[in-house]
Amino acid sequence: MRLMLYNICYGLGFDNQSSLVSKSPRYLLGYKRHLDTLASYIKSTSPHIVGLVEVDMGSHRSAQINQAEYIADALGHYSIYACKYSKKSIHNYLPILRKQGNAFLAAESVHGERFHYFDHGVKRLIIELEMQDYAIFLVHLSLQALHRRLQLRFLQELIEKTHKPVIVAGDLNTFKGTRELTHFLHVTGMQSANTKNLKSFPSWQPRRELDFILYQDGININHFEIPDVRYSDHLPLICDFSLR
Repeated sequence: MRLMLYNICYGLGFDNQSSLVSKSPRYLLGYKRHLDTLASYIKSTSPHIVGLVEVDMGSHRSAQINQAEYIADALGHYSIYACKYSKKSIHNYLPILRKQGNAFLAAESVHGERFHYFDHGVKRLIIELEMQDYAIFLVHLSLQALHRRLQLRFLQELIEKTHKPVIVAGDLNTFKGTRELTHFLHVTGMQSANTKNLKSFPSWQPRRELDFILYQDGININHFEIPDVRYSDHLPLICDFSLR
């Protein structure tokens, strides 16, 4: 089974530091061509499941194209997505922001899907996919360290209620280093597929390990890599796994 995790930065195509300025108008203007490049690359890796962080679900910035559905169609995958803010957040009523979300794309049969929401932070969405023999959660944690700790505690409680081996994939924003995850990994029995602590951000000069694929006992990691492809400000993570 191949899992890809990719923070695609809303398909804006930030591939170096200078482009943060030169391409900043894309935050407000529609842009599609780069989405085709992203979809083509993702398809070339032949993933069974794709976790996409920072997806535009159809604002005028993306020319009213739902990027999750667009990429899923290119792959022949099923898609599930939602706005990453809480249902009561003011962000749900603002242009562009209300279309910012995360998404799962899946080739295999999904036995169940659920949306959970953290109690703290601005970005609160948790997407859970229940597969036949395991469950997988997709998250994008807060930029604030205190909120991240509270979010990890909430996620721990969800995992403890799950009766199958769990994978957690997401942009965890661990700006203070992987030591932020020490307690979470210990109490959940999870470990990182990235055993070499390869960096994923920024894509043009990776210095931080922000993106993670974590897994519990019952799952074997057969291969892990972070390809050097600069279609976003993050690098993608690719993980091949099997069930024990």
